[in-house]
Amino acid sequence: MSAKPENLKPHPQARKEILDIAPYVQGKSSLPGKEEIIKLSSNESSFGPSPAAIDAYQSCASTLHRYPDGSQFALRQAIAEVYQLDENKIICGNGSDEILDLIYRSYLSSGDEIILSTNHFVMCALYAKIQGAKLVLAEEDSFKTRVDDLLSKVTDRTRMVTLANPNNPTGTYLSKSEIREIQAGLPSHVLLVLDGAYAEYVTHEDYDSGTSLVDDFENVVVTRTFSKIYGLSALRIGWAYCPDNIINILQRIRSPFNANQPSMAAAIAAVKDQAYIEKIREHTARWLLRIEEDLKSLGLDVIPSASNFYLLNFENCTGKSAQDAASHLESRGIIPRPVGGGAEVLRITVGLDSENEAVLTALSEYMN
Repeated sequence: MSAKPENLKPHPQARKEILDIAPYVQGKSSLPGKEEIIKLSSNESSFGPSPAAIDAYQSCASTLHRYPDGSQFALRQAIAEVYQLDENKIICGNGSDEILDLIYRSYLSSGDEIILSTNHFVMCALYAKIQGAKLVLAEEDSFKTRVDDLLSKVTDRTRMVTLANPNNPTGTYLSKSEIREIQAGLPSHVLLVLDGAYAEYVTHEDYDSGTSLVDDFENVVVTRTFSKIYGLSALRIGWAYCPDNIINILQRIRSPFNANQPSMAAAIAAVKDQAYIEKIREHTARWLLRIEEDLKSLGLDVIPSASNFYLLNFENCTGKSAQDAASHLESRGIIPRPVGGGAEVLRITVGLDSENEAVLTALSEYMN
């Protein structure tokens, strides 16, 4: 029997769930013909990391031949001390993305249902689809998740609810009482995952990241990151606060060296420098108020934000669009983030003083 032609030989086939997923597209980081840009597309800290974090990172150069501490003890201890948490309930990883992936791999199977907000963090949908789970979207009111609608969509197939709080890409948040209402309304076997990537930016008194729920219940997990206010995006360090029963499961599948030593050293120094973090938090809150006031005076609908970015809604802005506004900003060397999906919204990160002034000037030009 003659051999099959090379192009007819069978080849490995990926699972259908994978083939149905579109590759992730990150925010732009450059513009053709523009040497100097203002990058406000990825919600990064314009301040960068604490000088202490940079020093700690550089101090590890001579020990790069050694494996990192697989138990992550020193970093877990530092996080626990600053946030007043139980270090034994903390797990660290390659960004909070990896920890979310570990959670989904552990608790979602094909055919299970997961409830997300309509405007949800895109990686949550991706990880759920990889597991073959069905996405159920809770409705929003003024870009804020409706608690009543979310709870009404719980079925006997629901295995997980994941909410970014504050939410990305909307910037809105659910209060402590609303989060507790959700937890109380869920069956005890349904896991509630609260993604607090932007928690450090919140200044509202009725906000709670949810870590107290982890101490009180066995079905709540809170994830956090060093990529945002701590300015360590390139190092990919995240962490989660979990009940003992969930920590035990995640540790079974976590790669033993999923957090490298220079990154952990930088994160330890960063979390201990809370004076630096407070300066960034104050700067961001002050600018959010100024931006909202100035842009509303131009006729723009600014969604109130508790994070380090703001959302502009062009839906009722006659003759204007999110895409045209983005193009105008890019012509001025400013990179925003169109949210996509057909929505007339544009997400912009709060930057340094000069960067924010440039955005306000460019948007004033566009609207006038």
